[in-house]
Amino acid sequence: MTISNAKRLSAIALALAAAAGAAHAETYEGVHPLTTAESRANVAAGAVVAARIGNPYATGVDAGPMHPPVAMNNRDTVRAEAVAAARAPDPYAEAASSGTTPIVAGAVDRATVRAEAYAAARGNALPL
Repeated sequence: MTISNAKRLSAIALALAAAAGAAHAETYEGVHPLTTAESRANVAAGAVVAARIGNPYATGVDAGPMHPPVAMNNRDTVRAEAVAAARAPDPYAEAASSGTTPIVAGAVDRATVRAEAYAAARGNALPL
């Protein structure tokens, strides 16, 4: 066998392999079959309307004019709520910034606590 015959044989083998691969190839028909109830005229009219609406995802300058929100409360009600919130204590405050702590009545009377403190200051042992 010469080199030219070897080239010819490899070309024929490659052509046969390509033909065999093409015979087993699948066709793609899409995910869903194309079925529509709309006519071309309805689709075209909807496209024109959608094109004139503008970009619903636009931000900044591209978004167009902004419309001010409509207030649900009148001005006096909002002002009264703001004053009440400003005068209320901070609900997130902790430790020293939380303001004054309420005085809680103790279970031990004042004279007993004073006597124990006096005895501890003099070096007397406290009863356990």
